[in-house]
Amino acid sequence: MDEEYVEAVLDVVEQIPAGRVMTYGDIAEVVGRVLERGGPRQVGTALRDAGGAVPWWRVVNAQGLPPVHKRQTALDRLRAEGTTITAAGRVAPGCRWRSGE
Repeated sequence: MDEEYVEAVLDVVEQIPAGRVMTYGDIAEVVGRVLERGGPRQVGTALRDAGGAVPWWRVVNAQGLPPVHKRQTALDRLRAEGTTITAAGRVAPGCRWRSGE
């Protein structure tokens, strides 16, 4: 994965406000407008490889679920920020954020 794409993903993730989330697809759409490449899987790869310094827990899949391998940590951090979590462990739809809001 090229550094330009990774940096673009990390820049978007850093902008997500506390208490809000974006999906991998939302991020891919924002980055794709500028770089004209990538998709949700590439966003996940970028976060896996270089996302430790950004609020990675604010990125969820299309169903509103955090990454499986770090789900409990992500849910704990999201709850601490005041994000609404459903009984099924999903982020409530009203917590989604779009870049530029």
